[in-house]
Amino acid sequence: MIQLREQTTVDRTALDCFRYLADLRTLVEWDQSVRRVTKLSRGPIGKGTNFKVVVRLGRFPLTMTYTVTQYVPGRCIVISGRSFLLTVTDTIEFTETADGTVIAYAADFHFHLGLESFIKRNPQATETLGKVAISGLKKALNDEPAPPVISPENEKNDTQTLRALRCFTRYGYLKGLKRWAPMSERLEGRHIVITGANSGIGLASAVALAEAGASLTLVVRNAEKAVNTKDILFNETGRDDFHFEYCDLSLVNETERLIDRLLARSTAVDVLINNAGALFNDHRVTSEGLENSFALLLLTPWRLTEGLLPLLQNHETKARVINVVSGGMYAERLNMNRLNVGADGYRGARAYAQCKRALSVLTELWAERWQESNISVNAMHPGWSDTPGVQKSLPGFRFLTQAVLRDHAEGADTIVWLARSRQGDDLSGKLFLDREPRSTYLLGNHVEPDDERAKLSDFLTKHYESVIAKTAG
Repeated sequence: MIQLREQTTVDRTALDCFRYLADLRTLVEWDQSVRRVTKLSRGPIGKGTNFKVVVRLGRFPLTMTYTVTQYVPGRCIVISGRSFLLTVTDTIEFTETADGTVIAYAADFHFHLGLESFIKRNPQATETLGKVAISGLKKALNDEPAPPVISPENEKNDTQTLRALRCFTRYGYLKGLKRWAPMSERLEGRHIVITGANSGIGLASAVALAEAGASLTLVVRNAEKAVNTKDILFNETGRDDFHFEYCDLSLVNETERLIDRLLARSTAVDVLINNAGALFNDHRVTSEGLENSFALLLLTPWRLTEGLLPLLQNHETKARVINVVSGGMYAERLNMNRLNVGADGYRGARAYAQCKRALSVLTELWAERWQESNISVNAMHPGWSDTPGVQKSLPGFRFLTQAVLRDHAEGADTIVWLARSRQGDDLSGKLFLDREPRSTYLLGNHVEPDDERAKLSDFLTKHYESVIAKTAG
């Protein structure tokens, strides 16, 4: 048997440290020997939870299965790992002191196939790995990341179409994963409102933010979707303390009633995530007389955000608005004549892209307007994700790209990061892809004139007031 013993002290509570380390998926953030971690078990993390961990063994990947064998919140966690080359038992104990929390890490390795004698002849290699890992853990739990910047590689990618498009795939996500700063910030006491939370990246965001301790208000269309969403969240996180609001966000009047209910609750909103959306291949008109894409993707997110401003502004900590846009907007220049169009010449993909382009412009306008109100406003692009919308509305695109599409959690990652990480306070009015600020106009194309941008808020106000006037009459 080969033993490894390390210890460090961090300025966090024992429970915070425990929660971070109990989720082995965080290993990729602080242990350089770990390449990838997948949670195999459903349900909240606890005794019996299984993980698949891919580690670097020299130049080769080694896949191990880990099981949580002891789970005492805030005090101790024991994890057993096995592969054909070795078995290991990790014991991590937490002790709060006046200086913070002492984390004591002990690992007992049993190597197979004659490797143990070789490892014993090279003890410094194991000791170095341990010291590098514990140093990374301390950095992760101190959680003082630098402001987000675009990497030189992605700065170059944004100047070439094919390289930029490759960043939208799972390849871009996996490349980013190698350089991201750890994210250990907890969200207890933070209230997050998510629209379109019942499926796709909205649901994946809700799961991740619930695991981080956030208080969630989830906006879904009806009670049936709420029941299904609540069951999934409970099965994944063990929590059932979520607040649901029912609203058809393609309708202005329902959105207005949603705003009234949220204002009546008087619960400050720390993060608003405008995620609800769909791509409509066929032209549709809502019962209020608006083209469906325009109503759902642009007009009601605009109204919801403006309406919730009293709950967002002037917090002690900076509130955050996160607008989910799409790579499709890169093909469109903002043009008010292509918003809320009729059936003649309607193209679903163009209508979708125009609305997302307009939402991106709103992000910049809001960021400038609300900079004195302690609110950061950013947009994020989830890359090419295998969402229900892609599956239903873009079957040809999905057929061609299925091998490189991101899963829901990968598409949602930047939403979670913008909502959770301290780095989310550092910039406003930006577009993010894979936790980096990226170009809003790919290759500098499709930049709208300033006067077109200036007309957007008035254009939306006009349509909103028209609907209210019609329904009031």
